[in-house]
Amino acid sequence: MSAQSPDRPEAGLEVALVEPARQQVIELAAEVLGRLAAEDVPAPLRAIARFAPAKRARLGGVALAAALDADDGFRGRVAEVIEQASPELAAAIRDGGPTAAADPVDVAVVAYLTRPPGWEGAVAAAGSRWRAERGGDAARADEVARLRAELTELRATVKGEAARTREAVAAATAAAEAELTGLRKAVRDRTRELRAAERDRDAARADQDEARASVEALTVAHENELRRLRGRHQELERAVEAARRGVRTERDVDDARLWLLIDTLVQAAAGVRRELSLAPPTLRPADAVGAAELAAGRRSAGDPAALDRLLGMPNVHLVIDGYNVTKTGYPDLSLADQRIRLIGALAPLAAQSGAEITVAFDGGTKPPAQPATPRGVRVLFSAPGEIADDLIRRLVGAEPEGRPVVVVTSDQQVVRDTGRVGAWTVPSAVLVARLG
Repeated sequence: MSAQSPDRPEAGLEVALVEPARQQVIELAAEVLGRLAAEDVPAPLRAIARFAPAKRARLGGVALAAALDADDGFRGRVAEVIEQASPELAAAIRDGGPTAAADPVDVAVVAYLTRPPGWEGAVAAAGSRWRAERGGDAARADEVARLRAELTELRATVKGEAARTREAVAAATAAAEAELTGLRKAVRDRTRELRAAERDRDAARADQDEARASVEALTVAHENELRRLRGRHQELERAVEAARRGVRTERDVDDARLWLLIDTLVQAAAGVRRELSLAPPTLRPADAVGAAELAAGRRSAGDPAALDRLLGMPNVHLVIDGYNVTKTGYPDLSLADQRIRLIGALAPLAAQSGAEITVAFDGGTKPPAQPATPRGVRVLFSAPGEIADDLIRRLVGAEPEGRPVVVVTSDQQVVRDTGRVGAWTVPSAVLVARLG
């Protein structure tokens, strides 16, 4: 990993981390990336941020290294973590103090991330010290391997020709015995297979005879069952014809009873009208349309207590116009914080009331990431080309007639549209007061 910062090294100077230091920096960056809020994650790392820490370091190493080189803010957050973990080492590197007792890999990591004046030299010196220490270990390992190889050659030379001859004879004898054993086993296997084939042949012949007898018995039984079903079919046809005649008779009797009932009702209605002496009405049905709409508009709750009474209805569905409520209660927050605050505040309400709660937000072409939803709360975003108002209308329209539905919004058009189909409406300020 090459590293540059706002304090650029001189032209032509390339600062490189040794492999253990590079791996440690990438793992630390992967861990810090998982702690960042969504809006603080650099754009090139947003896909990697959703991975597990080990997977982020393994699959996103190249992207993490590039972000550390190019994004000073991200590298600064990683540097804060290393400074808290190793404050003495960070202070020694920053002040130019001695670091000979420290692991050269740790020195390179801290210098690369914190980048005090002269950090390039500290990284290079740490890398040189690490390679020198590793080179000494490798030389000692090579010397030990060479001595062991010489010892093995000497032992092989001492054994001599007699040992090789005995080994050759023993190997030939073992091979002959193994071959003989294999031939004997093959003969036994072939004999068992032949006997098994003969048993299978006899069993197949017995099964064939049994199957033939079963087919003959099934044929006789099928012919008997066919004759029985034909007789039953004739009986059913006679019963159906008798039932048809009975139904026609019963229908004629029912028609006579219905005629008598209607005639009685007509005469009774005429008598009641004469007795009451009803005058012609002054109100026509069309005159009540406006009053009916006003009555529908009164299906609303104007305070938190009335809202609680509505939520106490059996099997109630509470539909919330998300941004209409959040912009009424806390408009100064960002949209993401508004969503988080509203959804979190609905958890106690869902637990207390037991109501089904659905929150509808405007989604657009790419709905934003939503926070974790509590039990009993459903969060929906409108589809592309659709606004949350249309989504609310579809939610209300999908409910069966008779189920209590409560819509929380201050949008008067939504209030009118959902009120026409029988939904209760609650202003957004009432829900904000209830949650507060």
